[in-house]
Amino acid sequence: MSFGLGHGNPLDPAPGVVAIDHTELPPLPDTIMDDPESGRLDPRSWFANPSNRFELEIGSGKGAFLVQQAELQPDTNFLGIEWAGEFAAYTADRIRRRRENAGTHTNVRVLNSDAAQFLQWRCPDGIIDVLHLYFSDPWPKTKHHKKRVIQHQTLFDIWRCLKPGGELRVVTDHDDLWAWDLAHFDHWASDPDAKPLEVARPKIPVPPARIAAFLDSRETKPYELVGFDKPESAGEGELVGTNFERKVRVEGRSFNAGVLRKIDNA
Repeated sequence: MSFGLGHGNPLDPAPGVVAIDHTELPPLPDTIMDDPESGRLDPRSWFANPSNRFELEIGSGKGAFLVQQAELQPDTNFLGIEWAGEFAAYTADRIRRRRENAGTHTNVRVLNSDAAQFLQWRCPDGIIDVLHLYFSDPWPKTKHHKKRVIQHQTLFDIWRCLKPGGELRVVTDHDDLWAWDLAHFDHWASDPDAKPLEVARPKIPVPPARIAAFLDSRETKPYELVGFDKPESAGEGELVGTNFERKVRVEGRSFNAGVLRKIDNA
């Protein structure tokens, strides 16, 4: 399906410059099942200044958050991951034009991939400062719930990839998805205020055996659930400040937001 995002103009995602190309992310090696770490690479090396702070966005859509926030944080490297090819190309094209016209946004790269798979098989331990997950696809049908971003495996991989004290920042306008998220957070995060959110939780899959063993082995939960502080790019009364948020806010939808902060002690 084409969304016509280029309005009849060809999109130039600038492979190897803005969009990540196959030379930067080669296929997974044949050894991956015997050696799960054999496909790991450091995405910070994709940036001109790899020692900078590193933040990642899952589901970049048309790139509004990346475009806004990266300009305000020029010393932070931002990687946007978007599974829909045309949206990834559109976002990369937006970034390319800003680089060429204004010399800005040299701190943004775009990857067309499955973010959960990237975190599980590619991303090394302890490199991400903040992971942003804003208005992800709710996959409302029960048979599609396994496609939702928040799963036990993904929360484990995010925890592994975050730096100590790093954050997973979540915003959604979909109440059922938020209830799903909270049901998972109950396994993974403590509430420092000891005030669990009064939201009815749905039944969710049990953690896989390996992950259940990880959770059981810890003296504390892997995260703490804390309040959401909006990014600088968000305007008055906004949480994130994207066009999607502004659209659904006009429709009168409610919003849910929270932050999981990594606790690194066992």
